[in-house]
Amino acid sequence: MSAPQPLLPEPVRRLGAWCAVALLVSGVVYLAIRLCAEFRTAVVPVLLALLGTALLRPFHRRLVKAKVNRSLAAGLTCVAVVAVVGGAVYIVVAALIDTGDEIVTSLKQAARGLTDHFGSAGTSLDDLASNARELLGKFGGTAASGVISGVSVVGESIAMAVLALLLVFFFLRDSDKAMDSLRSVAPRQSGDLMEAMARRAFKAVEGFMRGTTLIAFIDAVCITVGLLVLDVPGAVGLGALVFVGAYIPYLGAFLSGALAVLVALADRGFVIALWALGVVLAVQVMEGHVLQPAIQSRTVQMHPALVMVAITAGASVAGVLGILLAVPLTAAAFGVVHELRTRYEVPAESPVESPAESPNNSLAETPDESTPGPSDESPPGPSDAS
Repeated sequence: MSAPQPLLPEPVRRLGAWCAVALLVSGVVYLAIRLCAEFRTAVVPVLLALLGTALLRPFHRRLVKAKVNRSLAAGLTCVAVVAVVGGAVYIVVAALIDTGDEIVTSLKQAARGLTDHFGSAGTSLDDLASNARELLGKFGGTAASGVISGVSVVGESIAMAVLALLLVFFFLRDSDKAMDSLRSVAPRQSGDLMEAMARRAFKAVEGFMRGTTLIAFIDAVCITVGLLVLDVPGAVGLGALVFVGAYIPYLGAFLSGALAVLVALADRGFVIALWALGVVLAVQVMEGHVLQPAIQSRTVQMHPALVMVAITAGASVAGVLGILLAVPLTAAAFGVVHELRTRYEVPAESPVESPAESPNNSLAETPDESTPGPSDESPPGPSDAS
């Protein structure tokens, strides 16, 4: 009796199996994202601490090699981070405060120009200012509730930042015990695989953060020098803003460059603003065509289209934090996939050589000789010599 024929042909069954796997993986990823969003006050500090650890581990390692205690080295690293970040924020805020009036005046002039050219289609900031009291009275309750919610968001952000800083300290101090801890919770048979995946993912994130920091520093220095040559006020603060914004691909560079051009327009006029725009565009072209290929060529490479999709997905899930975390998490995922492919990829079978094609055909054609025993003092046979 012949075996029953399958209901569906082989290609359709393969497609169904792949669809089932894709649906299962999508469901798991969606559930993980929902859980992370639900426990964001605990998940976000851990992710930020991992990024900070990947960026600061070389500095901590140098301190440890200099015979500094691991706890003291981790504490000094965290203090240095607070000093650098606090100084950058102070410089940026001071620059924005100093040039805030000029920027507002420039925007008002631009709005009046739009009104003169397009009539009623233009936007008049003067009309908006004259109606501000009416708008405030009409939406006062909404504004008050917005302020209260904003205060709560600021408090939550400060708490997450402090927790992330403490986690960076513990991650740096106990980094030598991380693999042992991972092996203790992993199943016995998968300990090596889990360790290899964790190392590859962290190496990808570390390379991404190190390369991004170097590129951000070069961009900030070049733009700062250009703005100083153009005598734009707050050039140092704008350069610091460029450095911070470089960690958000594309969007950060656009916002920081636009602000630099606005400041130049407000204080130095239209011609200098065009020169500032040229400086920003030149630096961005240099970053995309020279710095990115040269500096990040040894880390996980991602196509710009994939980066933009990851940023969009991160923004839809977690807003600004999603934009910040999307690219390094994608780099870590690529590192894990590369490790799995390296381990489970089936090598191509090499063709079996016939004795006549073998380079040692003279040995293959000789008759088999008995292998001498351990006590035999005769010289080694042809098989031993090969």
